[in-house]
Order: sequence, then C-alpha cells, then structure tokens
Amino acid sequence: MRLLIPTVIALTATFCGSANAGVTAIKPKLVIGTGLTYPTTIASAPGDTTRLFVCQKRGVISIIDISGATPVLLATPFLDIDTLVTGGASTGDEQGLLGLTFDPDYTNNGQFYVYYTTASTNLVARYLRSTTNPNVAQTTGVTLMSWSDPYTNHNGGCIQFKPGTRDLYIGTGDGGSANDPAGNGQNLQAKLGKMLRITPTVGGASPYHTIPTDNPYAGGAVTTDDAVWAYGLRNPWRWSFDRANGDMYIADVGQNAVEEVNYAPSNHAGGRNYGWRCTEGTSCTGLTGCTCNGTTLTAPVRTYTHVAAGGYSITGGYVYRGCAMPDMQGIYFYVDYSTNNSWSFKMVGGAVTEFVTRNAELQVALGGQTVNQIVAFGEDGNGELYMADHGGQIYKIVPATGEVVCTPPNPADLNGDGLVDGADLTMLLSCWGVDCGDIDGNNYTDGADMASLLSAWGT
Repeated sequence: MRLLIPTVIALTATFCGSANAGVTAIKPKLVIGTGLTYPTTIASAPGDTTRLFVCQKRGVISIIDISGATPVLLATPFLDIDTLVTGGASTGDEQGLLGLTFDPDYTNNGQFYVYYTTASTNLVARYLRSTTNPNVAQTTGVTLMSWSDPYTNHNGGCIQFKPGTRDLYIGTGDGGSANDPAGNGQNLQAKLGKMLRITPTVGGASPYHTIPTDNPYAGGAVTTDDAVWAYGLRNPWRWSFDRANGDMYIADVGQNAVEEVNYAPSNHAGGRNYGWRCTEGTSCTGLTGCTCNGTTLTAPVRTYTHVAAGGYSITGGYVYRGCAMPDMQGIYFYVDYSTNNSWSFKMVGGAVTEFVTRNAELQVALGGQTVNQIVAFGEDGNGELYMADHGGQIYKIVPATGEVVCTPPNPADLNGDGLVDGADLTMLLSCWGVDCGDIDGNNYTDGADMASLLSAWGT
C-alpha cells in the first residue's frame, strides 16, 4: 500500500481543525534580507523544524537557521555545484539550480535530490548529507534521470515526494521557445511538458530509481515513456502537494494570454492531460495536438488573463498547514511573479471555495519592505509558509498583527484527544508499515515511532 489517505485526513482535521477559514489578516515578515542571490526554491527536511534550505540559481544551496528569535543565514553552503550548473548568473533565462527535495527517510539515509540544467540537458541528481556535519553535504552526486532540452526556457524544475510515499514527482517544461514547436506537451514519448513519477532507490549502484508499477503508462507501448504521470503542461515552474492529504496543485505558466492552476486529488490514478499546447487555460490556441477543451482534457480550477489581471507568470504556492493561523488551514496561496498580484482559495469536494485576492496583504511587508518578484514559496517543518523574492529576500507569511510563536500538537497524540495513551498505541499498530502513524517525520510507521510514543506516554 502506498498511502492511507482517509486516516491522514482525519488526523489532520483533529490536529488543526478550522472554522470560518481565512479570516486572519496576513502580512509578509522579512526573514533574510541580504546574502542570497536569485533564490529559486525553499525546502525543509523531514522532521526538521529548525532549518530552511534555499536553492540559489547559480548552483548553491544555503541554510537558514530558524531555531532562534532571529533567523541566521549560515555562511557555509550546504551544497555548491556551481561548476556543474548552466544559466545561474542571469535573470534573463530560466536555467540554473531549480529544485530541491529531501528523501522521506532523510533522517536515516541522508539522501536528497536536486534538479538543475546544463547547456543542453536537464537532470535530477541524488546527493548525500555529510557523515560528520549535518549542515554540509557531500560534493559528489549521481544522476537519477536526464533528458535533452533544446532551449533555455520552460524547464519546470520543481521536484517533490508525495506525502506518505517514496514516489518522487518531477515537473518538466515543454522544452522552450514558443508554442511548443516540437509538440512535447502532447507527446507521451517525451519527458518534456510532463509530470514524471519515479521511485528513487536507497544507496546501491545504478539504476538509481525504479518506475512505479502503477504509473499510467508503465510497461506500455514504445510510444510512451514509463515515467510519465501527467502531460499537457507548458511550464509547471512551482507546484506542490498538500502535506495533509497528498492533493496536488500545479501552477502552470502561460504563454501570452492565460495563467492557470491545476488540481489533482490524491486518489486520482494519473494519466491526466492538462491541454497544452492546444489549450492555454481554457482558451483555444489554434495549435494541433489535442481537441481544445475536449472531454479527455482536465481543465484548470483557476485561471487569470494577462490583460484583466495584470500578470504574466504564475508562481504556485502551498496549502497552509501551520499552527500560527488555525483558520487558514487548507487554504492554497499563489502569486504572479511580474506584478505580485496574489490570491488564495480552498478546495472542498473538488471545487474552489473561499477565493480571495490578497494584493493588499502581501505586497508590503510588516517592516515596510516592498514585496515583488515572488519566485517561490516554501514550508518549514511546522507547515508555516515562506516566500522567496528573486532579489534575494526571504519572507514568512504571518498574522498582520505580528508573528505568532505556536507549538504544534504532540505528534505522538495520534487521535488528537490531548493525551498519549492506549488509544494512540492501537492506532499506531494499525498503521504499521505505512505513514498514518508516523511520529518522527519519515513518512513511515515503524519501531522508531513506537519508541517515540512510549517515551511520551501519559503526556
């Protein structure tokens, strides 16, 4: 079994249930103002609530220590692969170090994964944490997967594990230029313009990943790629999973007219076609490859046009799952990179609810700083949300009245009744081998979780 979704949803609702969602006024708060150049990704490691890892375009990953009252940018990089990465020094192209994610069992195996570009190739590589210093990585990695890319733009680059699984999802752009000249988005044999899905191995020799047997095209015809999970994407620059239930939100950058957010519930079986290049949002492009707005296509749940909304490039965010703003539980945030127009909504029963324009709240920080060119969102270990400005600033989304320091619920209190006791032990045993009784944050219920529960007994 890959995921036990109903239990995960129930636990999350117990931990952080909400009413009248979204009533808290919010503001960005400056976390780091200097020392970063062209950030592209904000990530955290499983079970780690004290650090943020920030990718910089040129090929450097830096650490922000958020354990104290004042966040600190560590001087020594976590990883520096500048010599391997192409396109990292310019804002004028879309190449560089574009993605970072940590293995679900990072605490034990030290594996993490990056997505970066070379002169004509995009690739996903695996690296290892140092055996002596948790703030430094080993400098030699191995390539899990690579593919040629004919142009510098439309590289996608976001990579993430689906919560509760060892499945790694890789968002790729259509290869660049304009109008997808090679028709990659609709070509099931190409890795470009796709959401790919693989399972990285733990250690060992090549091959460094396998293909999940339930991928929609696994073992299919030679005209399909086994790794393809979904297709018809143009440039899914930033996308995310809801950590509470595994739902997927894909913000896909449009061409000249429409930006879009696609949504896939956790229990869908893959194989969805999001329409590019014959559809941009729900508008027909007149290009070939599929039937515009046909029954085989999956339409976006939200769109905005360039003229009406004054935006040109969507930056997808996350669903809020922190504890500082309980009424924000389940709300998804996104912005436009070029204007910083910003929005949020909540998915309920597969439909958009509580749609809100957030411009007045997110364009000026608590300290008066102008917030613009938001290139990425990120989560810390507690589910609080952050934003990266391409100018190098990192902001945290907090209540407009000021940051709230909160204590997340005891993870050993699995049923959320306020006491760690026999009921929690029963639940943990029923979750053995899957993730619904996970306490230590490695997305797997095992002896370590049992030890954590017993040590917290009676609290």
